[in-house]
Amino acid sequence: MARTIRLALAVGALLALTVAPAAHAAPYGSRTLKQGMKGSDVKTLQRYLTRAGHRTTRDGHFGRGTTRSVKRFEREEDLRVNGVVTRPDARRIKRAAASATPEDTAPSAERARLGRNGLAVAPTSAPERVKQVIAAANRIAKKPYVYGGGHGDGESRGYDCSGSVSYALKGGRMLGRSLDSTGFMSYGRRGRGKWITTRANSGHAYMIVAGLRFDTSARKRTGTRWSRRMRSPRGYTARHPRGF
Repeated sequence: MARTIRLALAVGALLALTVAPAAHAAPYGSRTLKQGMKGSDVKTLQRYLTRAGHRTTRDGHFGRGTTRSVKRFEREEDLRVNGVVTRPDARRIKRAAASATPEDTAPSAERARLGRNGLAVAPTSAPERVKQVIAAANRIAKKPYVYGGGHGDGESRGYDCSGSVSYALKGGRMLGRSLDSTGFMSYGRRGRGKWITTRANSGHAYMIVAGLRFDTSARKRTGTRWSRRMRSPRGYTARHPRGF
């Protein structure tokens, strides 16, 4: 009997050794991921989360830090916030990572962060006028979208895409009068800026400020115009205020 028990235990241990590595080597998106799990697919998840704007340690272990990053993504995408990555969630995170633009992300010392209240916190290293742009953007970050809003004198009940960008830039004395999206296609200097990049085409305008996106379309998901998540710049003209 003792010999039979020892044999059974040995077989069980052997099976555990053969099954565990297979689970750890599971392809990304092939299983539901949650806290406590390990594997190469967890490491891929962590890489995609970081690329999508939610910095996550790439150690292949789904710990508390990874759970926090997943929950931040879920809030941003208006998903059920439970920290669990289902197969559809995995595909969504991968798409978000693919659409991110690393060239629009500022170095860590020059990157603003998004507070729990949905407003941006300027980096201490930012020039004062960049901080003023962020402060102005915060004042209207949760205001409703109103077509034509932000193109008149004074405050507006709500702001459209170019009106939002105009209001923020005027707050930092980087713009004299409001521009529409077409106007932003020739604003300032050509190309990406160190601190601020505006992106515009004939129908839409948004901007990247110290590594955060300020965009009316982000408000539809999270209630704030600020977002860590980038969008594809394809079809947009990149410009920046002189010196910034």
